[in-house]
Amino acid sequence: MKDILKGESVRLAVMDHEELGKAYSIWNQDSELTRLMDARSNQLRSAKSMASFFEKDTKDASLAQHYFTIRSLDDNRLLGDINLDVINNWGSRDAFVGLGIGNRNDWGKGYGTDAMQIMLRFAFTEVNLRRVTLTVFEYNPRGIRSYEK
Repeated sequence: MKDILKGESVRLAVMDHEELGKAYSIWNQDSELTRLMDARSNQLRSAKSMASFFEKDTKDASLAQHYFTIRSLDDNRLLGDINLDVINNWGSRDAFVGLGIGNRNDWGKGYGTDAMQIMLRFAFTEVNLRRVTLTVFEYNPRGIRSYEK
C-alpha cells in the first residue's frame, strides 16, 4: 500500500512547534500571505510566541483535529501547514480543511494542490469522512484554481 501521507512533490509530517514558530514569525511579515490566510488584521509575533501558540493549539486539540506540516520531498524543506477539523461530532462526518504555503517563492509550484490531495485521501480513507469543506477569499485566484482541481 502507498504511503498515505506522501504525494508527488510533498509529504505531510508531524508539527515541530519551534520550527513552525520560527517559520511563521518570518512568513507573517508578508502582508499578502496573511491577507490570503485570514480576514483578521495581521499581528506580528516572535518565533517563541508562535511556537507557544502552536504547542498550545495542538496540545488542546481533540481527536477530531489533525495538524500536519507540509514538506518538500526533494529536500525535506518546510513549505507550510495543513489541518483538518471534524465538525461538531463524528456522526456528521464533515470537516473543514485549512492550508497555507508560507514562502511566496514556493507559490504556484503545485505544492498546495499536492498537499490537499494527500489530506483528502487521509480524510476519506483514514478518518472516514463524507465531506470536506473549505473557504477561500475571492481575491485568491491561485488558491481557487488549486482547490478546483
